[in-house]
Amino acid sequence: MRFDDRFLEELKSRLRPSDVVGKSVKLRRQGREYAGLSPFTKEKSPSFFVNDEKGFYHCFSSGKHGDIISFLQETERLTFAEAVERLAAEAGMSLPAPDPVAAREEQKRSSLGDWMELAAAWFESELRRPGGQAARAYLEKRALPESEWGRFRLGFAPNNRTGLKDYLIAKGAKPGDLVDAGVLISPEDGGAPYDRFRDRIIFPITDTRGKVVSFGGRAMDPAARAKYLNGPETSLFHKGRLLYGLFEARKILHDGQSGGGKPAMVVVEGYMDVIACQRAKVPAVAAMGTALTEEQMDALWRLHPEPTLCFDGDKAGQRAAHRAIDRALPLLKPGRSFRFSMPVGGKDPDDVMREQGADALRAQLSDTKPFVQALFERERDLEELDTPERKAGLRQRLRAAAGTIADKDLAQAYKDDLRERYDELFQRARPQSSDGGYGGGGGGFRDSGRPFVPRNGGGGWKNGKREPPDPGLRPIARAQIGGRINPFHAAIALAAIDHPGWARSYDEAIERIGFGDPRLQPLAQELFAALCDDHGEDVSLRERLNRRGLSGMLAEVERIAQSDAPFLDKRFDPAKARSLWAACYEAVVEIADSERALDGMRREEITTATLNTTRDLRARIAVLQRQISQLEFWREAL
Repeated sequence: MRFDDRFLEELKSRLRPSDVVGKSVKLRRQGREYAGLSPFTKEKSPSFFVNDEKGFYHCFSSGKHGDIISFLQETERLTFAEAVERLAAEAGMSLPAPDPVAAREEQKRSSLGDWMELAAAWFESELRRPGGQAARAYLEKRALPESEWGRFRLGFAPNNRTGLKDYLIAKGAKPGDLVDAGVLISPEDGGAPYDRFRDRIIFPITDTRGKVVSFGGRAMDPAARAKYLNGPETSLFHKGRLLYGLFEARKILHDGQSGGGKPAMVVVEGYMDVIACQRAKVPAVAAMGTALTEEQMDALWRLHPEPTLCFDGDKAGQRAAHRAIDRALPLLKPGRSFRFSMPVGGKDPDDVMREQGADALRAQLSDTKPFVQALFERERDLEELDTPERKAGLRQRLRAAAGTIADKDLAQAYKDDLRERYDELFQRARPQSSDGGYGGGGGGFRDSGRPFVPRNGGGGWKNGKREPPDPGLRPIARAQIGGRINPFHAAIALAAIDHPGWARSYDEAIERIGFGDPRLQPLAQELFAALCDDHGEDVSLRERLNRRGLSGMLAEVERIAQSDAPFLDKRFDPAKARSLWAACYEAVVEIADSERALDGMRREEITTATLNTTRDLRARIAVLQRQISQLEFWREAL
C-alpha cells in the first residue's frame, strides 16, 4: 500500500517517539531528550537518544538514526507497511483505502530506484577503468584522494552515447523506464534514447534515506556548453525538495563529529564545496544550482535552528544570497533563522580546504553574521546614500522587509534592530547640555555597550564608521544617570513609557523637548521612535529598552519617580490618570517653550512691551518650577 506524505506526517504528529520507543527501551529524561541503552548493540552506558521535538532517535554506538517507523522496522523486523499499520492502530487512525494506481506507481518508483543504484555502481566502476584516467587526474588535482571517492560514490560517465544504456538494458531495463528515471534522453524527433551524461565526473544525488535518485555531472571538456549538468525532475527526484549531501550531513551532525556542532549546518553552492566541508567534518549541503526553496529551508530547520549560508562572493553568489533572504523572511520565527558566512578573499570552501586545510575551513565557516545584519547590509549597499531621498528610501526598504515577517513579535524585533542600525549609520547631532549630558533626540545607550558621543563633538558613527570622540566631552555612562533627576520628570517619563498612547498627541514635543531633563533623552527618543512606527497604546517599551541597554537607566528612573504620583497608581481612575499626566507634561512643555521665547527676546530690541512679556514669562516659569520642585503639581492639576 502507498501512504502519501500527509498521512505519514499526521501519523507521526499523533505519536511521541519517546512513547513508541519507550515500550521496548527504558528511557530517562535528559534535558530536551530521552536517553537509554542502545537496542542495537550491547553497551553499559547509554548512547541512544530520542528527541520528541525533532521526531527522531539516534544511536551513537551503531550510527542508526530514524523516526518511529524505521525504529519498528529495525527492532521488530517489520516491513514499512507493517510498521505504519501498527502505528496507525496506536494513533487511532484509519488506513487509507488501497489505490491500485498508486500501488502501480510505487512499484514503478521502486523499480526505477533499483536501476539508479545499478547506474551509480556502473559510474563508479568506470572511474577506475582506463577511460577514467583524466577524471582521476582531475580529482587528484583537486586534492580529493582516491580513498574518499567511495565515501561519496563518485563516478565517471565515458564519452559514449549509449554506454550506460547498453549496460542497463543488458540487465533487463527498458529504455522508457530509463528515460523516466532521467539517465537517458529521448530525442524529440522520435529517435532512439541516448545517455544523458557523457564525459563527465558523476556525483550521485541521494534522498533522505541515502538512496540514489539522480545524478549531477561536471564536464571534463572546458568548452562544454554546461559545466555542471543535473538530472531532470522525475518521480524519484524533486530538485526543490532535496539537498545534495543531506544524508551524509545528517550522519555527521548526529554522530557528533562536527566539533561540538560549530559550525552545525552549512549550505554551500557546489558539489565539491559540500565534499570539502564534509571531509572537514562540517555537515554541509547544496541546493544544486537553484535558489533555496521553502521546502529545503524547512528540511534544514528540522536539523538545526540557524544553518549557515555560505555562497560565493561573485555576483551569482550574491544573487543567491539575496534570493535566500527574500524567501526566508516570511518564514522566520524564534528558533528558525539563518546565519551568513562570507568567503574570505574570494575563496570558496573547496579552495580553503585544498590550500589551508580542515582547521582553516572550519574557522572560516564559524565566522558568521546574523540574518538581520545581512539584510541591513544588502539594503544599505543598494545605492549611494548621499541624499535625503535615498536615506529615506533605505528606511522604507528596511521597514518593508521587516514587515514581511509573519511572526509579529519577531517582525517588531527586526524593526527595532534595523532602526538602531539605521540610526548608527546616520546619527543626528546632539547639543551638549550644561550638565555634561546630551539633549536632542536619539539616545545614547546601545546594545553593543558603546556610549553614544555626539558627532558635533567629533565622535559617534558616521557612514558606518566610528569617529574618535573629543576627549573634552563626557559621554553618558551606560545604565547610569549622573546627578539628581527631579522625581516629577522621572514620573512623567515612566508613565509615558508604560502608556505610549498618552504621549501620541505630544509626539512632536516628545522629540523636541523630551521629558524636561536632558538625561532622560534616551528614553524619550525610544518612545518617539515607537510612536513613529504607529504602535498601539498597549505596546510596552520595556523589552525594547532592555535591548537598547537602557534597563539600568529605566530601573534608576523607577527608583527616583515620585511614588505618590497619581497617574503611576494602577488603582487610580485610568481616564483621570491620563488627564493628569497630560496636564503635568503640558507644564513641562510650557516651561521649555517659555525659556525658548526668553532666549529669542534677549536678541530683540528692549522695549516696554518686551520687558513686560519677559517679566510675565519668568513669573510663570517660576510658578511652574516651584510647583514641580515641591511636588505640588498633583494637587494643582487635580
